[in-house]
Amino acid sequence: MDLATLIGLVGAAVLVGASVIMGTSPEVFMNPTGLLLVVGGSLFVVLAKFSITQFKFAFKAAARAFKFQLPSTQASIDELVELAKVARREGMIALENREVNSPFLKKGLQMLADGYSAEMIKDMMEKERLLTLERNEAGGQVFSALGEVSPAMGMIGTLVGLVQMLSNMSDPSSIGPAMAVALLTTLYGAMIATMIANPIAQKLWVRMNQEAKMQELWIDALIAIKSDKNPRVLEQMLTIYLPPEHRGLSGSDETSSAGERT
Repeated sequence: MDLATLIGLVGAAVLVGASVIMGTSPEVFMNPTGLLLVVGGSLFVVLAKFSITQFKFAFKAAARAFKFQLPSTQASIDELVELAKVARREGMIALENREVNSPFLKKGLQMLADGYSAEMIKDMMEKERLLTLERNEAGGQVFSALGEVSPAMGMIGTLVGLVQMLSNMSDPSSIGPAMAVALLTTLYGAMIATMIANPIAQKLWVRMNQEAKMQELWIDALIAIKSDKNPRVLEQMLTIYLPPEHRGLSGSDETSSAGERT
């Protein structure tokens, strides 16, 4: 579970709700017709911009971004080094039954166990990476579009409300309440864009880049394992994916370096 996003969205909703409750009656901010116009209208406009498949996948991608966390780069490197040791010790066929969390990595291990060439593994896994990147990018585009459309739909609702209000000016006492109802759609559109659509879109862009980077790391490791690289050499190769400040020597390297200095 991605706690940062969950805490951020819930926290923003709680603060807005608290300001509503402390200021006046919450019922003043409830307008089912305006809410239906903004939410339904925004979803239909976004649907018009994309295919139904892209639209459905965007919400699946958003749910997956909340539920599942990618492993840390260091944890993934440690796992891959262990897999390299297993392949050297027991042969490639032993990788077939190894439990890994990523379907992408699992597919690569299956290809190693089935005896695919390094060129074929690299080619097929790279295509898989690009297709995953494309699907995730479509999810981010859908929510970005929702963030752009919902404020506009809120403004349309406000204009509709103002036209209805101005067409019935015979009762001056109704102008204030009618104006408040008209402005609610603008509020709904701003809240949907600021508190829901844009944060989820940004989260999907961040997750997309993280997943693409992790898949590149896995592909490099799979090719190195296929080439029977020494696990220690593999570990040093993969440290390039770590931030510079985290590319320290391993414990054994530090010990040997200390021995050389004495």
